[in-house]
Amino acid sequence: AGPMSSECLGNLLRITLSAEHFEDKYLSLSIVDHSGTAWELDEAMAAQCGYTVTYSTWSSIEFRASAASCHSHMEKDMFTVTLQIKASHTADMKNATSHLRSVSCPNGPWSPRELICESSYMEVSVRRECPQAIKDFIQDELEDWALVFPEAKAEASIWQTVFHQPEEKRAVLMSNAWRAGYGLNATASRVLLRVPYTAAQVQLLEDQGIAFSVLRSSTLYKYQGVILMVDTGVACPVGGVHYVNKTITWTVPKHIPLLSAGVTSFKDVHVEAGVDLHKLSAKEMASRNYVLLNELNAITMKIPIGAEGGYYKTSVSNGQLGAKYTINLFLEHQWEDDKWGLTKHTIIKEIETPFEQVEIAVTNNLNLSARLMNVTVGTFLPDVELVSLIIEGVTVAVGEAVQHGYLIHGIRYSNGSKAYVIQVPLDAPSVKKEYMREDMRAYTLNVTLAFITHPSSQTFVIPVVALSALKDAVLPQARGFCDGRNLHLIITHGNVDQNWLPFISDWQLTPEAAQKHNYSLRDNGTHLMISVPFLSSHVSYEGFHTSAIKASLYLTLKDGITLAQRRNFSVSCIFSPSELIQCLPNGTVIVTAIKLEGGEDLDTGLLVLRDRECKPSLVTEKTATFKFSVNTCGTSSKARTYTALIYENEVLYFRPGHDTPVYRLQFLCSYAVKQTVGVQYESKNTAPSVKPGLGCLALSLKLFKEKSYSELYQESEYPVVKYLGEALYFEVELLQPKDARLDLNLEDCWATNSQSQDSLPQWHILIHGCENNQDSYRTVFHKVDYSLRVKFPQHLKRFEVRMFTFVQSTSLLQE
Repeated sequence: AGPMSSECLGNLLRITLSAEHFEDKYLSLSIVDHSGTAWELDEAMAAQCGYTVTYSTWSSIEFRASAASCHSHMEKDMFTVTLQIKASHTADMKNATSHLRSVSCPNGPWSPRELICESSYMEVSVRRECPQAIKDFIQDELEDWALVFPEAKAEASIWQTVFHQPEEKRAVLMSNAWRAGYGLNATASRVLLRVPYTAAQVQLLEDQGIAFSVLRSSTLYKYQGVILMVDTGVACPVGGVHYVNKTITWTVPKHIPLLSAGVTSFKDVHVEAGVDLHKLSAKEMASRNYVLLNELNAITMKIPIGAEGGYYKTSVSNGQLGAKYTINLFLEHQWEDDKWGLTKHTIIKEIETPFEQVEIAVTNNLNLSARLMNVTVGTFLPDVELVSLIIEGVTVAVGEAVQHGYLIHGIRYSNGSKAYVIQVPLDAPSVKKEYMREDMRAYTLNVTLAFITHPSSQTFVIPVVALSALKDAVLPQARGFCDGRNLHLIITHGNVDQNWLPFISDWQLTPEAAQKHNYSLRDNGTHLMISVPFLSSHVSYEGFHTSAIKASLYLTLKDGITLAQRRNFSVSCIFSPSELIQCLPNGTVIVTAIKLEGGEDLDTGLLVLRDRECKPSLVTEKTATFKFSVNTCGTSSKARTYTALIYENEVLYFRPGHDTPVYRLQFLCSYAVKQTVGVQYESKNTAPSVKPGLGCLALSLKLFKEKSYSELYQESEYPVVKYLGEALYFEVELLQPKDARLDLNLEDCWATNSQSQDSLPQWHILIHGCENNQDSYRTVFHKVDYSLRVKFPQHLKRFEVRMFTFVQSTSLLQE
């Protein structure tokens, strides 16, 4: 078919430019006259000269010309129009390619009066006749005619046009009418007037409820020496279109007052209709479900919206996407009357239905194996083009989207519609990842697509939100441990906690907050490491025994946006009660009381010693620290042996108005007593001596599973169950001070039937550092060697005891 095709219809011709050939190109249209001069088309020139340029189905361009257009070349019974098209890929039309097309169509036969109602202009062409009576008076000498009408001497055969306005009649010379945008022409046999719908003299009138554009005019022309006048009035319907039940109804009255003025008889001759200047037979109309009614006073066409012959085009209203159905109908009505004889009225009517909003489908087809979000957006009509994407607030042209990880390609369907496919890797930065539950993770693509329509250049956007859920969540894991004075949590990051925040209860653990409380908080990208001192306001104390304190640190990871709880971690450790007390050599005691879980109503600021005037020197939410001398605050003392002096006190809590404490923490400090014994001896070498002193020792007693002392019984494994005679492996360690000059020696070791060290009965395992000779199974000592765990072997003692039970006569002793 090539880039252009043409068609003739009566006194009109049509040239259609191929949408495929001229797609994405800038065009310039010109008319070439018989001398070869090209006249570039614009709207004003087109309406004045009898040309129409419209966009038909989507991006196809349709050019129409009247046989009587300004640059038509008449030859015998044909008229020829030559169209030049320049096409370029740039707006400045550089490197444009040129196409020339000449189309010839039959010229006539012409009716005495022919009216054309085009989309931008009205045209009337009437036969130019001179009555016989006037012919008899024609003078041979034209100078006599010029003397009567000197102002017409320089004018062409059309002298002037008279516009009949309601308030006046106004005569305009042809030259002035041309400058005002009117098209006038005369041949040997006809007079033509063409007027744009926008001309000042055009009136809008109603007939039978239908609006018409009307120009009342008479044209005066010279015929040899005589001035003749012809009625060049024209009327074109601009209304008469209704939309009911998905049907277009177009009604045109038959008897238009302006065109029937002075008529006493009227006879229908012919009514034809069609689409795009193509006449349709009754059979063709029926196949398309068209209806053409030729009634007494009106002609009516009914077209189902969406029917063959029309097309949908994209429309945008207030940012909303929609569509309009467009069809280019024409109606040709011929009638006879006693004034004009035969009149042919051709009406070209481009009908566009009202805006109807449409929804665009967004389909997400996840490509799991390639880890791609595969989103299809559409379908769209062919007049829509995707121009850019808005990714996280940044506008990105389609051609540059690949740099952001977006692959875009279009899909064309057989009916001309299209869709766009957007592929984005799940791991792209603009794809939001969010933990859902268990091992599920949600991937959200949130991008806005920007489109433009052709040729109207309307713009609209479509937000695309695509959600996919995958079982690929890796949750953070944690391990905890304790050293002498701190609790530690090491959290290994997963793939869902990038924006999770660490909280202890409702307190967010930020680097600044951690530094303020002397905590350690570090994150190297793969691990989050947290260290909290044993004595701190964010540690929970859950168990307190004479030999152990259970301390726990609870950490919660919360969503950084919603603050929803995501994961809970904790570490619990057993600390020695010696961590709570310091017995200084100068007799000063520093003791810290702790609030146990469940004691929320205990106000640490109201804790006191036996002497209630002794109040804490440092108070936190969970601790109270006292500092006092052993001879103050109600401290009692007693000598346990000849070598030690014991000082005892207790921390108490009294509810207001009560004398009985609801909280009691007993503590003691043991100081060695200085003794001097005189002994007579003789020695050449001075024997080493040990001087007694005062100080605090921190000791631990642990139970191991086997002789290698490599695996310790954990807290969760207590109470340990053993058979009689099975071995128990004990280890006693000097924790503080870490002084290599110190040696640990065990004096006494005994077992009781209860947790109280002073309860009865008792059985001695070690006596003055030695085995109990009365024991059926002797205690066995094991050597302690240096290792990675044991830095000072002299600070440890290890011994083995066989499992036994207390008996009284033949019965087990019960508490």
